[in-house]
Amino acid sequence: MSIRSLYNWALRQAEQSYAPWLLFTLAMIEPCLLPIPPDTLLIPMSIARRDKAIHFATICTVGSVIGGLLGYGIGALAMATIGQWIVDTYHLQAAFEMFRNGFQKWGAWIILAKGFTPLPFILVAVASGLTHLALPVFVLSATVTRGARFFLEAFLIRKFGAPIQLFIEKYLTLIALGVLAIIVAGFYIVLHH
Repeated sequence: MSIRSLYNWALRQAEQSYAPWLLFTLAMIEPCLLPIPPDTLLIPMSIARRDKAIHFATICTVGSVIGGLLGYGIGALAMATIGQWIVDTYHLQAAFEMFRNGFQKWGAWIILAKGFTPLPFILVAVASGLTHLALPVFVLSATVTRGARFFLEAFLIRKFGAPIQLFIEKYLTLIALGVLAIIVAGFYIVLHH
Protein backbone atom coordinates (compact mmCIF):
# COMPACT_ATOMS: atom_id res chain seq x y z
CA MET A 1 0.00 0.00 0.00
CA SER A 2 1.47 3.37 -0.99
CA ILE A 3 1.63 6.51 1.12
CA ARG A 4 -0.88 8.17 -1.20
CA SER A 5 -3.38 5.33 -0.81
CA LEU A 6 -2.98 5.42 3.00
CA TYR A 7 -3.57 9.18 2.95
CA ASN A 8 -6.64 8.79 0.74
CA TRP A 9 -7.90 6.01 3.03
CA ALA A 10 -7.53 8.29 6.06
CA LEU A 11 -9.38 11.08 4.24
CA ARG A 12 -12.25 8.70 3.44
CA GLN A 13 -12.47 7.58 7.06
CA ALA A 14 -13.50 11.08 8.12
CA GLU A 15 -16.80 10.58 6.28
CA GLN A 16 -17.61 7.26 7.95
CA SER A 17 -19.88 6.92 10.97
CA TYR A 18 -17.19 4.93 12.78
CA ALA A 19 -14.49 7.61 12.22
CA PRO A 20 -14.58 8.94 15.80
CA TRP A 21 -14.18 5.39 17.18
CA LEU A 22 -11.29 4.63 14.86
CA LEU A 23 -9.50 7.81 15.92
CA PHE A 24 -10.30 7.19 19.59
CA THR A 25 -8.95 3.63 19.38
CA LEU A 26 -5.68 4.69 17.76
CA ALA A 27 -5.24 7.51 20.31
CA MET A 28 -5.98 5.11 23.16
CA ILE A 29 -3.59 2.32 22.16
CA GLU A 30 -0.63 4.63 21.49
CA PRO A 31 0.28 5.31 25.17
CA CYS A 32 -0.27 1.75 26.38
CA LEU A 33 0.42 -0.73 23.58
CA LEU A 34 1.49 0.45 20.14
CA PRO A 35 3.49 3.67 19.69
CA ILE A 36 1.89 4.89 16.45
CA PRO A 37 1.05 8.60 16.81
CA PRO A 38 -2.67 9.29 16.39
CA ASP A 39 -1.72 12.41 14.46
CA THR A 40 -1.28 10.11 11.45
CA LEU A 41 -5.07 9.78 11.39
CA LEU A 42 -6.07 13.04 13.08
CA ILE A 43 -4.43 15.27 10.46
CA PRO A 44 -5.94 13.69 7.30
CA MET A 45 -9.34 13.34 8.97
CA SER A 46 -9.24 17.01 10.01
CA ILE A 47 -8.27 18.01 6.48
CA ALA A 48 -11.18 16.04 5.05
CA ARG A 49 -13.64 17.49 7.57
CA ARG A 50 -12.28 20.85 8.71
CA ASP A 51 -15.63 21.57 10.34
CA LYS A 52 -14.94 18.61 12.67
CA ALA A 53 -11.24 19.26 13.31
CA ILE A 54 -11.78 20.47 16.89
CA HIS A 55 -14.16 17.57 17.54
CA PHE A 56 -11.51 15.14 16.26
CA ALA A 57 -8.86 16.77 18.48
CA THR A 58 -11.15 16.33 21.49
CA ILE A 59 -11.62 12.64 20.69
CA CYS A 60 -7.87 12.24 20.23
CA THR A 61 -7.15 13.92 23.56
CA VAL A 62 -9.70 11.87 25.49
CA GLY A 63 -8.48 8.63 23.88
CA SER A 64 -4.85 9.50 24.57
CA VAL A 65 -5.51 10.30 28.24
CA ILE A 66 -7.52 7.09 28.73
CA GLY A 67 -4.74 5.13 27.03
CA GLY A 68 -2.27 6.98 29.22
CA LEU A 69 -4.22 5.81 32.27
CA LEU A 70 -3.95 2.23 30.98
CA GLY A 71 -0.19 2.74 30.51
CA TYR A 72 0.02 4.24 34.00
CA GLY A 73 -1.83 1.20 35.36
CA ILE A 74 0.60 -1.12 33.58
CA GLY A 75 3.52 0.69 35.21
CA ALA A 76 1.90 0.76 38.64
CA LEU A 77 0.35 -2.70 38.73
CA ALA A 78 1.82 -4.91 36.03
CA MET A 79 5.39 -3.78 35.48
CA ALA A 80 6.82 -7.26 36.06
CA THR A 81 4.67 -8.72 33.28
CA ILE A 82 3.07 -6.45 30.68
CA GLY A 83 5.30 -3.47 31.46
CA GLN A 84 8.47 -5.48 31.09
CA TRP A 85 7.15 -6.93 27.82
CA ILE A 86 6.60 -3.37 26.50
CA VAL A 87 10.07 -2.25 27.57
CA ASP A 88 11.67 -5.36 26.01
CA THR A 89 9.58 -5.29 22.81
CA TYR A 90 10.50 -1.70 22.01
CA HIS A 91 14.05 -1.99 23.43
CA LEU A 92 13.44 0.80 25.91
CA GLN A 93 15.49 -0.49 28.85
CA ALA A 94 18.01 2.36 29.07
CA ALA A 95 15.50 5.03 28.15
CA PHE A 96 13.02 3.69 30.66
CA GLU A 97 15.57 3.89 33.45
CA MET A 98 16.45 7.44 32.44
CA PHE A 99 12.78 8.47 32.37
CA ARG A 100 12.14 6.81 35.71
CA ASN A 101 14.97 8.80 37.28
CA GLY A 102 13.74 11.96 35.57
CA PHE A 103 10.24 11.43 36.91
CA GLN A 104 11.52 11.14 40.45
CA LYS A 105 13.25 14.50 40.03
CA TRP A 106 10.94 16.46 37.73
CA GLY A 107 7.53 14.72 37.89
CA ALA A 108 4.84 16.46 35.86
CA TRP A 109 7.35 18.63 33.98
CA ILE A 110 8.65 15.49 32.23
CA ILE A 111 5.13 14.64 31.08
CA LEU A 112 4.50 18.17 29.84
CA ALA A 113 7.75 18.22 27.89
CA LYS A 114 7.65 14.69 26.47
CA GLY A 115 3.91 14.50 25.75
CA PHE A 116 4.14 17.27 23.17
CA THR A 117 7.06 15.71 21.30
CA PRO A 118 7.19 12.72 18.94
CA LEU A 119 8.86 10.64 21.66
CA PRO A 120 6.82 7.53 22.49
CA PHE A 121 4.16 8.52 25.04
CA ILE A 122 3.92 4.87 26.07
CA LEU A 123 7.23 5.33 27.86
CA VAL A 124 5.95 8.39 29.72
CA ALA A 125 2.71 6.69 30.77
CA VAL A 126 4.27 3.45 31.99
CA ALA A 127 7.13 5.24 33.77
CA SER A 128 4.61 7.53 35.51
CA GLY A 129 2.81 4.52 36.91
CA LEU A 130 6.00 2.76 37.93
CA THR A 131 7.24 5.80 39.85
CA HIS A 132 3.77 6.26 41.40
CA LEU A 133 3.50 9.84 40.22
CA ALA A 134 0.31 11.21 41.78
CA LEU A 135 -2.55 10.12 39.52
CA PRO A 136 -4.27 13.55 39.40
CA VAL A 137 -0.93 15.14 38.41
CA PHE A 138 -0.49 12.56 35.66
CA VAL A 139 -4.04 13.04 34.32
CA LEU A 140 -3.79 16.84 34.36
CA SER A 141 -0.33 16.86 32.76
CA ALA A 142 -1.28 14.32 30.09
CA THR A 143 -4.48 16.22 29.29
CA VAL A 144 -2.65 19.53 28.95
CA THR A 145 0.26 18.30 26.86
CA ARG A 146 -1.64 15.90 24.60
CA GLY A 147 -4.54 18.33 24.21
CA ALA A 148 -2.18 21.17 23.33
CA ARG A 149 -0.60 19.09 20.58
CA PHE A 150 -3.84 17.79 19.06
CA PHE A 151 -5.77 21.07 19.36
CA LEU A 152 -2.88 23.02 17.82
CA GLU A 153 -2.91 20.71 14.80
CA ALA A 154 -6.70 20.93 14.53
CA PHE A 155 -6.72 24.71 14.91
CA LEU A 156 -4.10 25.19 12.20
CA ILE A 157 -5.91 22.87 9.82
CA ARG A 158 -9.26 24.50 10.50
CA LYS A 159 -7.87 28.02 10.06
CA PHE A 160 -5.51 27.40 7.15
CA GLY A 161 -7.12 24.27 5.72
CA ALA A 162 -6.93 24.76 1.97
CA PRO A 163 -3.26 25.86 1.81
CA ILE A 164 -2.26 23.14 4.28
CA GLN A 165 -4.15 20.51 2.29
CA LEU A 166 -2.54 21.62 -0.97
CA PHE A 167 0.90 21.61 0.64
CA ILE A 168 0.40 18.15 2.17
CA GLU A 169 -0.96 16.68 -1.05
CA LYS A 170 1.83 18.21 -3.13
CA TYR A 171 4.60 17.01 -0.81
CA LEU A 172 2.90 13.95 0.70
CA THR A 173 5.80 11.56 0.24
CA LEU A 174 8.33 14.02 1.67
CA ILE A 175 6.05 14.82 4.60
CA ALA A 176 5.43 11.13 5.30
CA LEU A 177 9.16 10.48 5.20
CA GLY A 178 9.71 13.47 7.48
CA VAL A 179 7.14 12.19 9.99
CA LEU A 180 8.74 8.75 9.84
CA ALA A 181 12.16 10.34 10.40
CA ILE A 182 10.80 12.25 13.43
CA ILE A 183 9.35 9.05 14.90
CA VAL A 184 12.61 7.16 14.29
CA ALA A 185 14.57 10.08 15.75
CA GLY A 186 12.28 10.05 18.79
CA PHE A 187 13.00 6.36 19.33
CA TYR A 188 16.71 6.95 18.71
CA ILE A 189 16.83 9.73 21.30
CA VAL A 190 14.97 7.56 23.80
CA LEU A 191 17.16 4.53 23.16
CA HIS A 192 20.51 6.34 23.22
CA HIS A 193 20.19 8.63 26.24
